[in-house]
Amino acid sequence: MVAMYGSIISMPQTTLQTCVASPGKRWRDRRRTDRMKGRKFISDGAMVGRIASWGLAALVAVMVMMTLPADAQSRKPTAREIAAIRDCVTKNKDDVDAGEQQCLFKLVADPCMGSPGTAAGAVMADCYRIEGVIWDTLLNENYKSLLDELDSEQTGKAHAMQRAWIAYRDTTCGFYDDKIRGSMSYMMHSACDTRETARRAMLLSFFSGL
Repeated sequence: MVAMYGSIISMPQTTLQTCVASPGKRWRDRRRTDRMKGRKFISDGAMVGRIASWGLAALVAVMVMMTLPADAQSRKPTAREIAAIRDCVTKNKDDVDAGEQQCLFKLVADPCMGSPGTAAGAVMADCYRIEGVIWDTLLNENYKSLLDELDSEQTGKAHAMQRAWIAYRDTTCGFYDDKIRGSMSYMMHSACDTRETARRAMLLSFFSGL
C-alpha cells in the first residue's frame, strides 16, 4: 500500500489532479459531453431534413407544372408585370424592333426564372407562358383597335391576315415538338409562342398608328 501511495504522490501535479478529481465532477463532464454530442446530432439531422424537404418541394413544383396543359401556366401575371410590359410597349410604339429588344422576356420571363441556367425546363416554359398571357391580351386589344379604324374591305383583309398569322405561329412553334420530341420542346415551344405573340401585338399597334 505504501508503495502505491508513494507512486501517486510522485505523479506530476496535473496527472494527480485528474486522478483525484471527484466522481461527481467526472460524471457531470461526461454528461455535458454526451449532451453536446446529442445536440450536434439533432442539428445535423434537422439540416438534412430541411434540405430534403426543399428538394422535395422543388420536385413537386416541377411535376405540377409538367402536368398542366401545354398552353396553361401556374399563375396569372402580376399587376406589376403587366404594367412593366405595357409601359415598355408604349415607349417603343413607333419601333417594333426596339420594342422586341427592350420589352420581350427581359421584364417578366427572365426575372421569373431567376439566375441564368438554374431553372428547370418546366419552370422556364411556365415563365414564358406567364409572360405570354400579357402579350396575348395586348394582341387582342390592339387587333380590336385596328379593326375599329378600318372599312369593310380592309376589315376582311385584316381578318385574313390574322388567320394566316395564327396558322404560321402554330405550325412554326409546333415544329419544336416535331423536331425535338423531348421535354426541352415544352420550353422552346412556349418561348416561341410568346415571342411571336409579342411581335404581332406590337405590329398591330404599329399598324394603328399609320
